[in-house]
Order: sequence, then structure tokens, then C-alpha cells
Amino acid sequence: MPRDEKAHDAHPFSHAVVDGSASFPTVHVVSDSVGETARTVAQAAAAQFGVKNPKIEVFGKVKSFDQIRAILDDHAAYHVEQLGDDRLLIFYTLVDSALRDQVSAYIDAHENMHGVDLLTAAIQAMSDVSGRTPDDAPGALRIADIDYFNRVEALEFTIAHDDGRNPQDLTKADIVIIGVSRTSKTPLCIYLAQHGFHVANVPLDLHSTPPSELFDVDPSRIFGLMSTPEALCGIRSRRIGHAASVAGSYADPEYIYEDLEAARTLMRKLGCYVIRTDGKAVEETAQEILDLFAKTHPRRGEGESHGAH
Repeated sequence: MPRDEKAHDAHPFSHAVVDGSASFPTVHVVSDSVGETARTVAQAAAAQFGVKNPKIEVFGKVKSFDQIRAILDDHAAYHVEQLGDDRLLIFYTLVDSALRDQVSAYIDAHENMHGVDLLTAAIQAMSDVSGRTPDDAPGALRIADIDYFNRVEALEFTIAHDDGRNPQDLTKADIVIIGVSRTSKTPLCIYLAQHGFHVANVPLDLHSTPPSELFDVDPSRIFGLMSTPEALCGIRSRRIGHAASVAGSYADPEYIYEDLEAARTLMRKLGCYVIRTDGKAVEETAQEILDLFAKTHPRRGEGESHGAH
């Protein structure tokens, strides 16, 4: 397809004015499943350009090459009419190898179409290393199998055992998180639960005694979260905002120091792992915990329950 180079330079891809930035291309997601994989990758890539909410159009559950070709051609025509530019940015996740090959060839044959195949390299690499042949089953990641129900069960357990609730069940948890206020206990527990772990968390402070059941838990399952007084002071001060005058010593540096020292003493007594959370994202802390946990508690085989006992 001939291209007008001046028009090409003058007009960006379809405009998406987002986050106060200049024009940014719309990402057209084509998938034989629901398109969430491609959407996630597109959002992560756009973030590298300072765009937190890129415009993404998802065309999911596609069944045939003719359907996909019609979608792409229609949108190219629309872009010409509205923007004077027929270029399309396409992220596609198609597990049907024959369909994927057709789409790839079609995009390659059209200079106005810029496509990113998100699955082929990953599937091929896994096939090469494992020696196994892929199933080519669209939506396999989202099939409601036993692993899905295990994750739901883990999330329900974690919510029921948040913030020290139901301490009688602490020995039933895969992982127990302990720490003083504002060390990200709850977000961390929810994140781990989404990976199939039954997690409980116990808040520590100077004015309460931890539940006796905590001492019955295998120390290798307990992770104590620690931060610096400076980091916690900032977080707690922002948390209470204008209520500082009635919040007592909650954000007082001296109180926070004593709070942390008492927590550290308990962690030594328990013999548990201690994890620093200051300056870390929840995902980073979670990965550190999972790496340590895996050394003594390897996950069971695929499809089995991940409950502790």
C-alpha cells in the first residue's frame, strides 16, 4: 500500500490524549480469548512513556481470519477518515497457530499495520525447552479449573484472617505475616492469596499482646515486616493527615522506634524471617517472601491444593 511520507510525518497514530501527554497511539488488541494478556502488556509498555491509561480497543473471542481482517481494514479506513492516517498499532494474542500465521502474514503485507505477536516466542521457547507440544487452546489460562478455585479459597481465607482475626486458625495458614501498623501487611497478603497461598496477618503494637497461637506456627512460615522509623513516620503522618492532634503518639518518631523495637524482639523470639519493606513495592516484598518460603515449603504439583495442612 503506497504511503504519503509527508502525511506519515504530520500525523501520529490514532490520537489518545492521556495523562496530560501529547498524542499517543491507540493499541488495538486482537485475541481469541478475552485479551487481558495483551491489555496488561500494552499498559506496561505505555507506562514507559509516562502514559498510565493508554487508549486500548479490545477485539476478543475472534474466531476466524476473515473476522480479524475485517476488523483491521475497517479501523484502518476509519483512521484515514478521521485522522488522515491509516496506521494501526496491533497487539495480538492468538494461540491457534494457523490463525496466528495468517494474521502475522497479513500484517507483514501491510506497511500501515504495526503488529506485536505476544505469544509465539513464549510458546516456542517453552516447547523447545520442555519438549512438549502446545495445546493451541484459546482461553486456557482462564479455564475455571481446580487451581482457580484454590485461588478463590485462598483469597477467602486471607480476608477472613486479616488484621489478627480468627487467630485460632493461624496454624492452618501457608504464610503468616506480622508487623507494626503501615508495613503493608494487608496488601501483601492479598497479593500472595492471588497466587494461591492461604495467608493470615497479625498486627503488632505496644498496647496489645500477640495471640498465643502465633507461637504454635512453624517459624519458617512466619514473615515479620520491618521498616525504618523515618519511613513509617512519613507514612503514618500522611495517613492521619489533619487528625494528627487527636491521633496520640501514632506518628510520633519516638513511639514508632519503640514500636519497631518491640516487634523486632518478638520476631527474634519467634525465630521467623524478617523482611524489610521500606522503599519496596508490594510485589518486590512478596517475591522475597516467596523465594524464602520455596526453600523449605516447595509448592505441590499442578492441580493440587496449596493449603498448608
